[in-house]
Amino acid sequence: MNKTELITAVAQKAEMTKKDAEKAVKAVIDVISDAMVKGEKVQLIGFGTFEVRERKAREGHNPSTQKPIKIPASKAPAFRVSKQLKEKVNAK
Repeated sequence: MNKTELITAVAQKAEMTKKDAEKAVKAVIDVISDAMVKGEKVQLIGFGTFEVRERKAREGHNPSTQKPIKIPASKAPAFRVSKQLKEKVNAK
């Protein structure tokens, strides 16, 4: 499902116009993104948690030359699924 299909599905499920659904979806994505930029977790009970994970600086190797390279520390967005969603996905 892409963003357009998500907007259409939200509009149908919430019985709203596609224009209003698009605004709502964009607002949710913006709020989650802004919170993560600030280093905050966004926890949606029954769905999961969006968070930023810190990666330490480390040493790697260039695959073509096998020379060691330094990989700088970085931050990576992550999603941890809730137990309820995992069970729902695996239900038969």
